[in-house]
Amino acid sequence: MTKIISAENISKNFNNGPWVLDNISLEIQKGDFVSIVGASGSGKSTLLTILGGMDLPTQGKVFIDDEDITVLKESRLAKLRRTKIGFVFQFFNLAPYLTVEENIILPVILNGGKKKDYTKRLDYLLDYLGIAQYRHKMPSKLSGGEQQRVAIARGLIFEPEVIFLDEPTGNLDSKSSQNIMELLAKINAELGTTILQVTHSGKNAQYGNKIITIQDGKIIER
Repeated sequence: MTKIISAENISKNFNNGPWVLDNISLEIQKGDFVSIVGASGSGKSTLLTILGGMDLPTQGKVFIDDEDITVLKESRLAKLRRTKIGFVFQFFNLAPYLTVEENIILPVILNGGKKKDYTKRLDYLLDYLGIAQYRHKMPSKLSGGEQQRVAIARGLIFEPEVIFLDEPTGNLDSKSSQNIMELLAKINAELGTTILQVTHSGKNAQYGNKIITIQDGKIIER
């Protein structure tokens, strides 16, 4: 398999406080579905944001496709976050006054692209994720599970190599949670998208082919 993400001796603290992450090294291979688990405050969400380039480590380096993202200028990093990697969060973060398809295409617009160039990709995602019938609706008219599908479609619009998910089913009921996890497993298997999820749910973690356990800022099991 081909390595897509590597972290070398990353540590993180805030305002010279205690270490939230303590000397973590790991590798993620293309096509992996990795679940990062641990108690609240263990550092797992901080690890996810650093691996995804949303935050910088205090020490250490992170590479995506052999590019050191810890030394990139913000303009390059922002483009990387909008193209090569996608994000999905517990809170769907959909723009309430945009329709479903407008929310999905929003990263294209923010990246200076044109909607017409992504029409086929948009139509494909709406159909693939089972939300085509909602394309002209506002997010408030959708269920939580449907809104999360829209958020996933938005994260996939650029055909990213990696999707980072922070508690993707945290605001969903058990049935919707299962549906979303099965959808993510399908995306991983059929599209070959590498997935990293942070989750409190042992059941959700089992969807991954690799499970990394964080405790007090250290990896204690992988």
